[in-house]
Amino acid sequence: MNLLIAAAGMGRRMGSSRNKLLLTLLGKSLLSWTLEAAVKSHHITWIGIIGQPIDFPDFKKNILDFSTDKHIELIEGGTTRQDSVYNGLQALPWAAERVLVHDGARCLATPELLDRCAEEILKCPGLIASVPVKDTIKVVDPSGIIQNTPNRCNLWAAQTPQGFDVKLLKECHEKGRNLGWEVTDDAALFEKCGLPVKIVEGEETNLKVTTPIDLKVAEFILAQALKKQ
Repeated sequence: MNLLIAAAGMGRRMGSSRNKLLLTLLGKSLLSWTLEAAVKSHHITWIGIIGQPIDFPDFKKNILDFSTDKHIELIEGGTTRQDSVYNGLQALPWAAERVLVHDGARCLATPELLDRCAEEILKCPGLIASVPVKDTIKVVDPSGIIQNTPNRCNLWAAQTPQGFDVKLLKECHEKGRNLGWEVTDDAALFEKCGLPVKIVEGEETNLKVTTPIDLKVAEFILAQALKKQ
């Protein structure tokens, strides 16, 4: 299985002047924790890290921390996540049929989650790791007035990894570029093209580290997990 790790963003909401994936969590970078799960996965054999060239020297140092026979490649990203994943797709091995796309900032994803998605994507064209929404969600208009309250039984919070048939995802990206679509994840491109995306049970601890508070929460979760090992 092929894995693309989106790691090209800056840490503006983190208040950082550098790539937030280079920030440390219990002594290791966020990227290192993400890579550790990928290296421990039973199904992933090829890993592409999509980033900006300015970060590649630091990324290479992170990669050298791992002793693995899995191929790890650095791929230059674009100006948006959508552009970055597009570049990542072009860099996949020529025979790649399926791919998982994972946000590097979701550094607590477990090898088991990656493997679960890797197994399931062999049975469907597209999937996304998600968890049921616990809060009541309100749809609000621009003036701040609630318009409706959707039934949360039908609401799921999207995570990554997301998995896809490579040929179909490439076609969706090309169509999106031609029509000027701007989306925040690859599942949205699939949806816009009328293709089915299956929900795969994610992990409650698989949070995206975006703010300093997220980093503190991730540190607590990780510390508790390490105690159980």
